[in-house]
Amino acid sequence: MMANQKISKPAPIYMTPACALRLRAELKEILYQLRPEMVKTAAWAASNGDRSENADYHYAKRKLRQYDGRIRFLTQRLHDATIVDSAEQQKIAKGRVLFGCTVTVETEAGEEKGFSIVGVDELDIARGYVSWISPIGRALLGAVEGDLVTFSTPGGQTELEIVKVEYKELE
Repeated sequence: MMANQKISKPAPIYMTPACALRLRAELKEILYQLRPEMVKTAAWAASNGDRSENADYHYAKRKLRQYDGRIRFLTQRLHDATIVDSAEQQKIAKGRVLFGCTVTVETEAGEEKGFSIVGVDELDIARGYVSWISPIGRALLGAVEGDLVTFSTPGGQTELEIVKVEYKELE
């Protein structure tokens, strides 16, 4: 490694309590329901004889590898995550946009839209959930009501006015 090269640190993993709950529920379902059922399927398929041409066996083994990979991912993700509660954020926000907040903005066209600042595991544009590391998320963070924020999109620069900042429980 060259002396002038920087080693970049991975971005922190923030998530809302609702996201952590969903990930824990998924992990529990895989560990205690889906994976054990697939182990039974693999055992049954293996008992049918020649494994080299046994499609059921190969399918079950592939599924088990997928489950094991997802288990590793979820376990590590939950271990590394910082769970950020909106109610706690509101106490320190002083009217600023912070992680977990819901922001109402007015677009250049005059329409109002709502965005909730969430973690990368919660991104859902249809619900207005934007990642804190997305261009719009980064532009909104730290802003207060009345501020104009600008960010780049594939279509060019976009400007939004902050109309309302609120901290409420996200689902």
